[in-house]
Amino acid sequence: MSNLEESIELRNGIPIPRIGFGTYLIEDEEPVIHAVSTAINAGYRLIDTASIYGNEKGVGSAVEESDIPREEIFLTSKVWNTEQGYENTLGAFKASLKRLKTDYLDLYLIHWPKPVSDETWKALEKLYKAGNVKAIGVSNFMIHHLETLLESCEITPMVDQVELHPQFPQEELRSFCKEHEIVVEAWGPLMQGKIFDKELMKELSMKYNKTIAQITLRWHYQLGHVAIPKSSIPERIKANIDIFDFEISDEDIKRIETLKGDRIGAHPDKIN
Repeated sequence: MSNLEESIELRNGIPIPRIGFGTYLIEDEEPVIHAVSTAINAGYRLIDTASIYGNEKGVGSAVEESDIPREEIFLTSKVWNTEQGYENTLGAFKASLKRLKTDYLDLYLIHWPKPVSDETWKALEKLYKAGNVKAIGVSNFMIHHLETLLESCEITPMVDQVELHPQFPQEELRSFCKEHEIVVEAWGPLMQGKIFDKELMKELSMKYNKTIAQITLRWHYQLGHVAIPKSSIPERIKANIDIFDFEISDEDIKRIETLKGDRIGAHPDKIN
């Protein structure tokens, strides 16, 4: 079986861990420091944050105080909508580095598609060429957003971080990204907690003697993309990565597909 250290190679050869730790809605300072420290000690090596989360300072403290060398942590942040534009993005990146107490990022993303995304992307390309970030990408970009960006970009996005879970599996987007060598990363992989109400997942949990979260994250793993579950509860943080000692059958993968429905988060075309 595989393990937590397994990664996917981005187009430029940089490895990104298959399972990461999300920090959305975890408060700054002590709460996020404790959660990220627990995650790192449990074996997570991908830590995901964003300027809008308001917890970069605490995330940076946890990474800095960890016994794990900085170069072994895959640290991600994102430029927020109001920070977009060429000069604004360069300033936002610099501010994120300061809060995160680091001199580089492993991945920097445009948080949502906006009319100024082209200029924002040019700023990300500059940061990448300068060696300030090891990989660049986007978040919440649908196919038509990616198509527009691909028409003008010099460097193709290496990652698209999107809402992706059993209810919203994004097959067409995953196929498009595979064609263009863009790694898909799933936020909200546990349906923001709604997965726990699904009777099918309760049944599968009993069948495989695994938690619903473990079944769901194993589903993500077998689909071949990156997933970044979030929790602030130590026991759940540790349990969420215990997914490498079993495999979901093809039959049950197809059963999970029957949960397909609508997205839970905001529609990328309607964000402002």
